[in-house]
Amino acid sequence: MPRKGENIFKRKDGRWEARYIKGYELSGKIKYGFCYGRTYKEAKEKVTRCKAALLAGIPQPAANSRRRFSYFCSEWLLLEKGKVKESTYIKYDTMLNRHILPKLGGCFPLGISTQLVERFRQELLDEGLSAKTVRDNLTVLRAILKYTAAQFPGVFPAVDIVYPREQKKEARVLAIDEQQRLETYLQTDMDECKLGIYLALFTGLRIGELCALRWESISLQSRTIRVAATMQRLRDEECTAGRKTKVMIGSPKSDTSIRTIPLTENAARLCGRYDPHCPAAFLLTGTEQFMEPRQLQRRLGKYTRACGLDGVHFHTIRHTFATRCVEAGFEIKSLSEILGHANTTITLDRYVHSSMELKRENMEKLAALGL
Repeated sequence: MPRKGENIFKRKDGRWEARYIKGYELSGKIKYGFCYGRTYKEAKEKVTRCKAALLAGIPQPAANSRRRFSYFCSEWLLLEKGKVKESTYIKYDTMLNRHILPKLGGCFPLGISTQLVERFRQELLDEGLSAKTVRDNLTVLRAILKYTAAQFPGVFPAVDIVYPREQKKEARVLAIDEQQRLETYLQTDMDECKLGIYLALFTGLRIGELCALRWESISLQSRTIRVAATMQRLRDEECTAGRKTKVMIGSPKSDTSIRTIPLTENAARLCGRYDPHCPAAFLLTGTEQFMEPRQLQRRLGKYTRACGLDGVHFHTIRHTFATRCVEAGFEIKSLSEILGHANTTITLDRYVHSSMELKRENMEKLAALGL
């Protein structure tokens, strides 16, 4: 039986074996040394001399080589906390705890390879995660690996990451007759909530931006809306019991999302009709009590079902606005700024959906040239 606190035990062949930590492999795995003796005392004396020799002349491994990948994940996240918005930090923390740490946290950093990351990627896809979610996880993993590599200069392995391709899905866009049907419904017995959705049809506001919009950001005189805030429901980091999420109002997702949008004459007139003359009041309620995004989404579902429209989410309203603008010959740079995009490529690739009528109209231009 081994003595308590010692790695010395008697073998089946009658000899005593003493084991000690001789060093560490690049992956962080422990390398053991072994000493043998005919008696317990002899084995202990031998292992004591070996340990003393290590302490006297052999360089000890850096502490980092014995740390698991989870340690560097935590260090990276802690550094990011002071750089990013709370919503982004919570997103990173969620990905780490749900996917990255359970699968890779126990690895030694220098043992991480392209093959290991590829297995991680495939496991996430096999679990049914969307290509976008897997890409997001791999993007975070890449950032952590870059941070970790800096802690092992010259020895950290090169790791290639292959991102899964996202299948581009055609977004739902309301046809002109569907949009007219929804507009008519919203203007019938209009209230503050219907007014908000109506405005979104003619401004392309995101759902969080609309929920956070207060009357102080609406100028009836200049007929503009100033977008400078958004609303989100996030995980509550300080929650110990009860609700695990909280509603937060903060700055929009990017600097380009802070913008001023002109209102049409009709939209400005409707706003004037519902102006509560209270700058702090929210547009969707007319009071200082807000309506959160999931409540607004439920309201929109109720309204669209009443109109006989299927598959309409709030982002459908934004896509529809962008598509109508293109059909009307909108200058793309102006449209990109109104939507709050960083560049026109995002506007064209994600939000512009040409209708069959517009395609036919453009095809007829060839006929006009005699082709």
